[in-house]
Amino acid sequence: MERKLRVGILGATGMVGQRFISLLENHPWYEVTVVAASARSAGKTYEESVGDRWKMTTPMPEAVKNLIVMNVNEVEEVAQGVDFVFSAVDMSKEEIREIEDAYAKTETPVVSNNSAHRWTKDVPMVIPEINPEHFEVIESQKKRLGTTRGFVAVKPNCSIQSYAPVLTAWKEFEPTEVVATTYQAISGAGKTFKDWPEMVENIIPYIGGEEEKSEQEPLRIWGKVEAGEIVKAESPVITTQCIRVPVLNGHTAAVFVKFAKKPTKEQLIEKLVNFKGLPQELKLPSAPGQFIQYLEEDNRPQVTLDVDFENGMGVSVGRLREDTVYDFKFVGLSHNTVRGAAGGAVLCAETLTAKGYIQAK
Repeated sequence: MERKLRVGILGATGMVGQRFISLLENHPWYEVTVVAASARSAGKTYEESVGDRWKMTTPMPEAVKNLIVMNVNEVEEVAQGVDFVFSAVDMSKEEIREIEDAYAKTETPVVSNNSAHRWTKDVPMVIPEINPEHFEVIESQKKRLGTTRGFVAVKPNCSIQSYAPVLTAWKEFEPTEVVATTYQAISGAGKTFKDWPEMVENIIPYIGGEEEKSEQEPLRIWGKVEAGEIVKAESPVITTQCIRVPVLNGHTAAVFVKFAKKPTKEQLIEKLVNFKGLPQELKLPSAPGQFIQYLEEDNRPQVTLDVDFENGMGVSVGRLREDTVYDFKFVGLSHNTVRGAAGGAVLCAETLTAKGYIQAK
């Protein structure tokens, strides 16, 4: 790449925006040139705007501290300074759809962390190791938007990352029924324990909208492109419960699976550790070398030991065993703000860049 692509971050001051800033520091392909947020942040330096709300464990990168925050609603002005944008805006779904389409119509590709466009039929929702072929629908989307290079692509919900890749690795055994309970970190709500002291030593057995996403989004990822649209898969049947737990980073899932073609435990483990996708083949900058690791110890995976596997971009699985009601059960773990949010979006952007969808303006 002759020069780094210029990147804008929409919603740069929030937790996911901050994670984008951290992950893109010293990125070999991308350089953050524009940070945008709400009108109340606009006009200040990024450092002034964030103030004491920097939530990452690593320091704020020097390169962004003095960038002047732009108003995210001034679409044309923001778009002029970038080749593409990451979207992590905090708005209503209708407003998000409207503003992401507006950026796309300026011929600026949008790679979104938001859920607003996840069910728009010609918007690809992608885990790059699983369904990069869904990016094909971008051509249909461009026709709808009237663009030549502008489009919107999204990544799926953070809660499915700890089990959807696992079930994908096992697809030849035809999973038919899945029961998953996810134990979700508070950073998934954009919070730290300082922001949310009532979560200390507490569990909340409800996360609004999360169970519907956890049950339906995997089916869209496993769907097919037909006539320029994504048609979701019909199986397996998935039912979930989503629980907020006193953990800062890391979503854990306890999962039960029934198969049409019953495998052995050894076959399942072999499929996990050998599962690779396009990011591994292309050796993309953010791609984990080992996408899924299997841990033999009875007390793994653990958040404190395993959440940062492959810099937070890998999935950890353990406690795979036969079940008395279902065929097998296991525990999965993924980093919800890296693989599940900003990191997953960066890997989508790298895949789109490698495929030629994102280029310098």
